[in-house]
Amino acid sequence: VYVGSKGKATVAAGMASFEHRLPATATQAEVEALLSSLNADDAVDGILLQLPLPRHLDEQAAVATIDPDKDVDGLTPVSAGRLALGIPGMVPCTPYGCLLLLQDRLGDLSGKDAIVVGRSILVGKPMGQLLLGANCTVTMAHSRTRDLPDLVRRADIVVAAVGRAEMVKGDWIKPGAVVIDVGINRVPSRDPAKAAEGKTRVTGDVAFDEAVQVASKITPVPRGVGPMTIACLLANTYTAACRARGLHDELPA
Repeated sequence: VYVGSKGKATVAAGMASFEHRLPATATQAEVEALLSSLNADDAVDGILLQLPLPRHLDEQAAVATIDPDKDVDGLTPVSAGRLALGIPGMVPCTPYGCLLLLQDRLGDLSGKDAIVVGRSILVGKPMGQLLLGANCTVTMAHSRTRDLPDLVRRADIVVAAVGRAEMVKGDWIKPGAVVIDVGINRVPSRDPAKAAEGKTRVTGDVAFDEAVQVASKITPVPRGVGPMTIACLLANTYTAACRARGLHDELPA
């Protein structure tokens, strides 16, 4: 669904989208050779390697093959290093989208207490860096954190990206806090008959029905963070295209 949505959004924005589907049996050398060819192709401004890869492939080595200037997913070691050092570079799309949502609704984030539940390289770690850059006081937590509910209750901003369905309960949320739910989990339908037929529903990492009663603002799952991820992918691609041509890379208002 995500791949299809990205393709449609790219075309709608007036960009060309090139999709390369390799067989599950592709070798490391074949994957890296394709990435290298895209690095050298002047018609390509952005490269996104869809993860996860089959288990026999080395994801980190494959991602590191991507030209950092075309790394519109912000996952190469160079991009991660630039983010950590506060140097302009490509920022991972999902955390970037989360930050934009927070700034749009809250304005200046300076001084706010934020907690990020999850420590992945895709969301958790870069989200923490972005919040620090926005002058928040940031707590990095995860599934093994002691007294996690108590830590969450102290936060003005809660970003849940731990990958466990409805792990963050409503009574964990500080009244008036803002909640960003990054999780996408497929669980059995609430209807017992449908569940018996194998029907499922999509839910986030936050118990939405509980948290919405307490939080001042909360993103739904689906149709919350997902569309922002795609928007930021297009923004990163626009930036990469401008920089490659020596043009001003600020998006119009």
